[in-house]
This record gives sequence, C-alpha cells and structure tokens, in this order.
Amino acid sequence: MEVQEQILSQDILLDLYKKLLKPRLIEEKMLILIRQGKVSKWFSGMGQEAIAVGVTSILHNDEYILPMHRNLGVFTSRNIPLSRLFSQWQGKPNGFTKGRDRSFHFGTQEFNIVGMISHLGPQLGIADGIALAHKLRKENKITAVFTGEGATSEGDFHEALNVAAVWDLPVMFIIENNGYGLSTPTREQYKCENLADKGIGYGIESHIIDGNNIVEVYTKLHEIAENMRQNPHPVLIEMKTFRMRGHEEASGTKYIPQELFEEWKIKDPITRFNNYLTEMGILSEEQDAQLRKEIKEEIDTHWKITQDEAGLEANLETELNDVYKPYEYQHFEAGSESKNIRFIDAISEGLKQSFERHENLIIMGQDIAEYGGAFKVTEGFVYAFGKDRVRNTPICESIIVSSAAGLSINKYKSVVEMQFADFVSTGFNPIVNLLAKQHYRWGEHADVVVRMPCGAGSGAGPFHSQTNEAWFTKTPGLKVVYPAFPVDAKGLLNTAINDPNPVIFFEHKNLYRSKSQDVPTNYYTIPFGQASLIKEGIDVTIISYGSGVHWALETLANNPSISADLIDLRTLQPLDYETIRKSVQKTNRVIILQEDSMFGGIASDLSAWIMENCFEYLDAPVKRVASIETPIPFMDNLEAQYLPKERFEKELLVLLQF
Repeated sequence: MEVQEQILSQDILLDLYKKLLKPRLIEEKMLILIRQGKVSKWFSGMGQEAIAVGVTSILHNDEYILPMHRNLGVFTSRNIPLSRLFSQWQGKPNGFTKGRDRSFHFGTQEFNIVGMISHLGPQLGIADGIALAHKLRKENKITAVFTGEGATSEGDFHEALNVAAVWDLPVMFIIENNGYGLSTPTREQYKCENLADKGIGYGIESHIIDGNNIVEVYTKLHEIAENMRQNPHPVLIEMKTFRMRGHEEASGTKYIPQELFEEWKIKDPITRFNNYLTEMGILSEEQDAQLRKEIKEEIDTHWKITQDEAGLEANLETELNDVYKPYEYQHFEAGSESKNIRFIDAISEGLKQSFERHENLIIMGQDIAEYGGAFKVTEGFVYAFGKDRVRNTPICESIIVSSAAGLSINKYKSVVEMQFADFVSTGFNPIVNLLAKQHYRWGEHADVVVRMPCGAGSGAGPFHSQTNEAWFTKTPGLKVVYPAFPVDAKGLLNTAINDPNPVIFFEHKNLYRSKSQDVPTNYYTIPFGQASLIKEGIDVTIISYGSGVHWALETLANNPSISADLIDLRTLQPLDYETIRKSVQKTNRVIILQEDSMFGGIASDLSAWIMENCFEYLDAPVKRVASIETPIPFMDNLEAQYLPKERFEKELLVLLQF
C-alpha cells in the first residue's frame, strides 16, 4: 500500500480497519443464511467496502449520505444498530420501512442517510436538493451520493451533474465503477476511457481514486471534502473497484472471466489493508483475531434479537394511514375585502402570499425568474424574493423534481413549475416513484407542489394541450388539485403549499386570462376534499372540474328549463364522495364531464363508484362525456371536434329523456 501524503494516526488506521471488517463479516453471515433459506435476497458489496467506509468516514455525522444497495459500510459506519438493519432485511417492525421495502431502499433522518429507489438516477437529484438547502442556509456542509457505472448512462446522471455545476452545489458524486452493470461490461456501457472524464464537460472537478485502497480513499476524500465545505462546488469521483459476487446472489458470476477474479483478489481492500497494518506493526494476528471475534459476537447477538422479534402483522388501517403524512389542515378565512382579478392573477397572488408566509419556500422552473415564466405567473418574483428562492432551472424536469424531494428532506418547501403539463412526462418517474411513495416507504414526507399549466382551447397542439390528471390520480401518495375559478385557485394553492404531502396542481391555461372573479385580497385557504356545489336543482347531477365546469354552466344557461346540481370537484385526490352521494340521492341522474379522453379518466372511476354505491337511487345509467380517443390536434376545427364541449348538451338532453 502506497505511502500517502497525509500520515494517518494509528487510531484512525485501526478504526478504518474495524469499519472495513464489520460489513465483510456481516456479508459472510448473510451468505450462509441465504443458503439456509433464512434471507431472501442479497446485493453483495464484497470487494468494495473501502469506498463506502472511506466516504462515510470523511463526512460529518450531520452531513447527508445517499448510498446504493451495495454500500453496507455506509450504514455500519454510521453506527446503526445491527438489529435494526437485520430487522429491515427480514421485514420486521424494528426495521425502517415496516416491511414495505427491502435491503437498503430506505432512509433515516436519525442517521442522515437517504436510501435509493430501484430507478437509481433520482438519488443524484435528491443530493442536489439537500445540498441546495445547505447552501441556502450558508452551512458549510457537503452531501455525498453514490451511483454505479451503469447508472451513469441514465439521463438523471447528466441532469444532476449539470444542475450541481450550474448552481455550484457542494455534492460529492461517487461513481463505484466495478466493471459491470448487472452482466453488461463497461465497454458496452460507455465509450470514454474513464467516467471521471465526463465531469470535464460539465465544468466539474473530477478525480480517479483506487477504490480498493482505503488509505487513498480516506486521505484524498478528506482533502477534497474540506475544500468543498469552504468553497461550495460539486466534485465527481470515479472509484475503480470490482464486484466479487454477482449483481445479486441469484445472478451468479458465470459471465465474468475467471482471470478478472484472480487479478482483483490480490487487491481485496481488507486483505490489502491487513497486510499493510501488519507490515507497519500496527496490527498483530492476535489483535485481528480478537477484532473478528468481537464483531462476530455482535452480529450473532443482534441476529438473535431480530429472530426473537415478533413478525409484522398486516393492519389495513395502518397501511392506509401511512400513504400520506398526517396533516392537520389549518384554515385561514377569506376576508371581506376583495378585488376582481383573473385566474392567473389569483395563482400569482397566492404564490406571492405563500412566499411571504413561508421563508423556506423555493420555486423552481424554466424561465421563471427575470422572464416571469411562460405565462408570467412569477413576474416580478425574482425582484421581490431574490434568485436564491426564485430559481431558473435547466431543461431537466426529472432531476428538478428529485431536487425538490431533497429540499423537502432538508427542511424546505418547494414549488416546481412545469412550463406545460405535457412536459411532466420527462419528470414522471420521480413524481410517481419517489415523491408519491416516500412517506409510505420510510415515513419521510415530500413537501412539494408541482404546478401544471394544462388543457386545450388555444390551438397549441399535441405537445402543449394535454390535461393529464389521470396519470396522477391513479398513484397513491399524490394529492391532485384542479380548480375552475380564481377564488378556488388561490385558496387551494395556499393549502397545497401548506400541506407536507406532494400535490399535483393543475391550472387550465385557457382559464388564465378568460375568467375573472372577486377574489379576497388576504391570505386564505380552502380545504382539500370538499367539492363546490355551484348550482342546485332536481333533474340531474352534473359533475366536472376545470374548463368542464364552465362548459356546463354555458349549457345550463342555454337551457334554462334544466334544473341541475352542478358539482365542481376542485380536488380529484382526495375526492368529495359525500357531496356526490347526496346529490345523486336527490336527482337520480348523473352525467360526468371531463376534458381528458374517456378511457381511464377520472369519470370512469366516478361512474364505477356511483354504480357501486348509489345504484338504488339511479333512474338512468351514469353518463360520461369526454374528449375523443386521439391526441390533441392543432387546427381549431379539429380541436373543437376533439373536445367534448359541443357534445355535452346533446348527451345531457338524452340522459334527461331516459
């Protein structure tokens, strides 16, 4: 082992050895238990321990670290009780996810660790968000995040590096290059000689480190980390290493040439370090044997604790209640003073008053600062609240949503503006797999609002006109809001920002400047899950939201003889089933109007619910009216044909004659 510039004390060297030894001995135990059928799955980090241990050892305990599924040394170096780790792997109550996820797919604020999801890339964006929060508070802290060489091919990797570079975020990006992404060798993963070279294109400092040399890992990272704390900036580090086991135990290693194993066997970080310490007279055979004995006893003791622990009992109420973070809605009454403003002004005013109320609120989006956003919702915000809080982003929806999750983990609220709701498709993964599942998986909320300018009516064509709420109402863990009036838009947006759970907030852009209303000037809130009964009647119940509400109002104005209950849902998740039930009991007929195309839309679920729960009150089948089953066209006559506005009146009259 090469002599390093920084000479480490014997205490540090022995401490590093103990930290290396513990995850190796735990793994050896787990491999035995797998063969015995007592552990279901295992992702081995054998041969890579020096990276996890070295990175964790140079961090302060209050600095976040975001490991992958091969980084057991991160968890043991943060001194998590082994019984808790074993309980996590066995799905026991003393674990971190209540049996809802396995291995290292979890986080813990107690130990400042944020675990991965299987999609890999969003982890890097979370680190960006955590680091941004530290930077905004002017804290001299860094954030370390791991990825494998395979995941560097993902778009999120490139987006995360770019955002970190542009914003000078103190993120230490660690690439564990072990030669294989599952079975695919690196020569089929990327063309450049070294992954560290990718940092150059983003203007990022980068290094290559021997990931099997614990002294090199520790000393070089210690120096880099100190520099990052004093001068916040991102660093890309490629750790050259090797995976001595398969991708996971069931995968095997037949695809790896035997000579590679022989080459890397002599570089094993523990054997290598043991030899070095022995040669230096720091570690004797007796000391080594004693250390191994103590660690094995600790492992056995904690394994027994886990085995003696009662298993999880499925509890329906617990499962349902853990999807969202419990939130006690705080009502702020609308004042008597009001002014007539447009829908878009109501959104802007709600945002502005929320910014004044929440000093930890950030908004991120494309062109939202000096330009004021594509629709000018945030015009003037950057001058009122500064560029730290009103942040232009690169065009990278996925990593910005992930960064919002990181901000939430590190005590910030955030609003993410999609320039158009259509563009959320490139940020879909972190919304449905990260934000939506975060509280259910490990009890951590995601205090994020995603604003979605949506809808047709302006001839914007198939990429700027979708109303895609059904993508998200299907996903447990998300709240979905879709106001139709300026008063509701402002009050519901304030509530969305207060709520610590992820909210997808739809704003129909055709209503932005076409609908005005007397809106209270003060800060007020409107609770989720309460529909608005706009008109009352006895002949039929009309249920809609967004532009559909205004189409229904026009239809009723043109047919004054129709006596209808008109329900504006306002929030699609949660839904106000009670208001719907009461109306159906009274009118005995229901028609549901949505701008989205028919199949799989919210109208389908509402219709099914009404048929299942209100069938005895119905005098006619529930009728659904929606856009046709095509993408949204550009030309105005084609768009008019696409939308259900003109068909609604005909279908309503047919229903009334049933």
